[in-house]
Amino acid sequence: MRPLITAIGLLVAWELLVWLTGVPPYILPPPSRVAVVLIDRRELLTEQAAWTAAEMILGLALGLFLGAALAVLFAASAGWRRWALPLVIVSQAVPVIAIAPLLVLWLGYGMASKVAMAALVIFFPVVSSLYDGLRRTDPGWLELARTMDASPRAILLQIRLPAALPAFASGARIAAAVAPIGAVIGEWVGASAGLGFLMTQSLARGQTPLAFAALFILCLLGLGLYVATDRLARRLVPWQPIQGD
Repeated sequence: MRPLITAIGLLVAWELLVWLTGVPPYILPPPSRVAVVLIDRRELLTEQAAWTAAEMILGLALGLFLGAALAVLFAASAGWRRWALPLVIVSQAVPVIAIAPLLVLWLGYGMASKVAMAALVIFFPVVSSLYDGLRRTDPGWLELARTMDASPRAILLQIRLPAALPAFASGARIAAAVAPIGAVIGEWVGASAGLGFLMTQSLARGQTPLAFAALFILCLLGLGLYVATDRLARRLVPWQPIQGD
């Protein structure tokens, strides 16, 4: 109940702030007006939300798959790690917002560029977290496996990878939290649908309450994606203690 009470308190404070200061609705609409827009324009918001949700989910899945595959490749092959790891690090030095126009140019205004943008934002946290987990496997386990003549492949798949799953779960949670960023940035740069596209169009037309309604739906989508990923991560590593439980 604490998050719900906090949210209600913030909404009440927001409503009072607008009422007391007399801020015009086109600058800061009150929550009551945003709620009216949520009801009146629910069909439009639902349609655009479905588009953005698909981009977020596909981008998350692609980023997790590519990041995990590359992290395992780095752990299995020192040659690949020496050549590719610096490139992965350099790719994160380029601001994401600077790459977005290029992805839209190459992949078009449809969903592909937004999925690629979300995957790009997600990619590095997954690679770094899983690779770090693979490197930090208990040396005693590895020594015991070598003593029992286990092959490098068996050590990687049966010891190092399961031991790194908690780190991968942490990376997946971070990825779920940042997945909406990549999708919305792509929609802001160039799109024909989605909540980010709707926000841009609404603000250009002075329909600020509609933009806030789209932002509210986007927050719910991001929260839902994080909660779903967290539940899956707990099932993936049920032996890991969760703080706060």
